[in-house]
Amino acid sequence: MLSLDPERLQPLFQLYLQLGGGVVLRWVLGLLMPQWIPTFIGQFLFWIGVPISIITFLRGADLSGKIWIAPIAAWVAILLGALLAWFWMKGGGGQFVAEKGLTNDNPHEWNKPTQGSFLLASMVGNTGYLGFPVNLTLLGENYFGWALFYDMLGTLLGAYGLGVVLAARFGRVNKSQGQLVRSLVINPALWSMGIGLALRQVPLAGWLEEGMTGFAWSAIALSLILIGMRLSQLASWRKVRQAGVSLGIKMLLIPLVLGMALSQFGIIGKPQLAIVLQMAMPPAFATLVIAEVYELDRELTVTALAVGSTGLLLTLPIWLLLFGA
Repeated sequence: MLSLDPERLQPLFQLYLQLGGGVVLRWVLGLLMPQWIPTFIGQFLFWIGVPISIITFLRGADLSGKIWIAPIAAWVAILLGALLAWFWMKGGGGQFVAEKGLTNDNPHEWNKPTQGSFLLASMVGNTGYLGFPVNLTLLGENYFGWALFYDMLGTLLGAYGLGVVLAARFGRVNKSQGQLVRSLVINPALWSMGIGLALRQVPLAGWLEEGMTGFAWSAIALSLILIGMRLSQLASWRKVRQAGVSLGIKMLLIPLVLGMALSQFGIIGKPQLAIVLQMAMPPAFATLVIAEVYELDRELTVTALAVGSTGLLLTLPIWLLLFGA
C-alpha cells in the first residue's frame, strides 16, 4: 500500500511553509509595494541570483548515470502536451470555452490567440523559479542536476524555441522573433550552466563555498517571494474552464503517463521523482512574456498561471505518493 513516511513528510511540510504559509504575506506585499520592486527583484534574480545558484548547486550535484534522460523527457513532455492540447481544441473541446474565446463563425472553434495561449500553457512549465526550489527542498542538492538539465535543455529551449514559433503562428500580429531569440542566446542561466560544469572540480576556499551556498539558498527563497508578488498582480479568473483543461494536461496527465514510462527505461527512485516534479510544474512566466509580445490570449495565460501555481499545493502529495518510494 502506498504511503508517505515521516521522513518524506518533513521536507513536504517545509515546502508548504515556503509555498503556502507565506503566500498571504507575499500577496499583500505584491499589492502594497510599487511595481518597480518586483521588477527589480526579477532582474536581480535573472542576472545574478539564479546564475550563482546554478553554479553553486551544480558543484554538489550528482551528474552520473542516465541524467541525459532529463532533457529528453522534457521534450517528450512538451511535444505530448502540445499534441494533447491540439486534439482537445479540435475534438469538441469548444463547449468549455467562454464566449470571448470563440470565433464568430464557428461556436466550436477557438480563435487563434486563444489556441496559442492554450498550447503554451499545456507545454511549458515553471521549472526554474519554482521547479528548482521544489526539487532542492524535497530531494536535496545531489539530484539538482536532473532538474537543471530538464530546465536548461528542455523548458528554456522549448519556450523560446518552439513556443515562439507557435506564438508567431497564432498571434494577432506578425512580429519579429529577433528579440526573443536574443533573450535565449544571452540568457545568463544558460551560460552559468556551462560555467558551473567547468568549475565542478575546481577547489574553492571554505569561506567562499559557504558564502555561495548561503547566497544560493537566499536566491531560491527570494524567487518564491517574487512568484507570490507577481501572482498578486496577475489574478484573473474569467477563463478558469479553459485554464483548468490545459492544467489538467500539463500538471496531471503528462506527469502521470510519462512518470510511469520512465521506470521502463530504468529511471526509478529520486531521479524519477526529480523529472516528474519538473513535468508537474504550473505554466512558466515565459508564457506570459510570449503572450504579450505576440498578442495571444493574455487573460487565459494569466488565469493558467494563477490557478496552476495555487493548484501545485494539491498535486505535490500525489507525486510523492506515486513516485517517492
